[in-house]
Amino acid sequence: MTYVFYITLFLTFTLLFFALFTKLFFHRKQMNQRIKSFIYEEEPEKKPTEKEFRKMVDFSATKERLRKNLKEKDKNEKLELMLKRAGVPLKPEEYILFKWMMILLGTILSYLIIRSLLILPVGAVAGYYSLKVFIRTKEKKRVQKFNQYLPEMISSIVNALRAGFSFFQAMKNIAEEAPSPTKEELDMMLKEMQYGATVEESFMRMKERVPSDDLDLMIQAILIQRQVGGNLAVVLEKIVHTIRERIKIQGQIKTLTAQGKLSGMVVAFLPAALAGMLQLVNPGYMTVLFTTPIGIGMIAIGFISMIIGFFLIMKITNIEV
Repeated sequence: MTYVFYITLFLTFTLLFFALFTKLFFHRKQMNQRIKSFIYEEEPEKKPTEKEFRKMVDFSATKERLRKNLKEKDKNEKLELMLKRAGVPLKPEEYILFKWMMILLGTILSYLIIRSLLILPVGAVAGYYSLKVFIRTKEKKRVQKFNQYLPEMISSIVNALRAGFSFFQAMKNIAEEAPSPTKEELDMMLKEMQYGATVEESFMRMKERVPSDDLDLMIQAILIQRQVGGNLAVVLEKIVHTIRERIKIQGQIKTLTAQGKLSGMVVAFLPAALAGMLQLVNPGYMTVLFTTPIGIGMIAIGFISMIIGFFLIMKITNIEV
């Protein structure tokens, strides 16, 4: 019954957390409703009550203070670039608020599970880094999706150039048919070019938003061709061949390093799984670890050691091509 209570409590906090996140940060639905009201001449929305208006003012004031603090510390651009790379629709000040909410949630959950004040710093650190790990994971997956379609995109550019289209027309045609996130990046680049930015500036901004070595190779080839001259279709065709060979080698390396990565996963999750099984089979045997300061200290040291071992193994098996 104790485990059912903890699981129910965890799900309750998680649902409450995501409800607050949706209410505070995702304004697109509300924005669309307001736009539709103007387009279809619907009746204006009901005015908020005094209490709701006060909450909105307090939240806006908190975001403004965070925005000024970020500008003073020169972190606004870095956070904004990180969120753009991950494709997360958040502003830097909203990300800071969300991070504090994660720290509070991690602290509360760790205390409810362990029932000790000594575990509070561990829960706070876990909540702090969980959001950063989530953003980095989203960024990595987004870059992988972009790289998967990149050879096909360059091949389409080559075919369009040989068919007589200009480079701008080729990019526009590809943007209409490309999947996400390639479509969003190409649309943004084309809009910047339409608003007066040069091709070099648009490509360099795109390179900042998508930290891909394959994209960097394509951009450098295009920029050099624009300065020196030559047949762009032939250059891009060789770039496609190079990218596909690199992808092939990366697949072979991934296969060879799969055993090492599996060892890292075992190092990270086997102790926790074994402790959970022992707690289920013989609860009194594991209770000492959670009720005494020495036991809690040993758990913290073991947890930190597992994290260090996991990242070391991942670093060794991560071979760049």
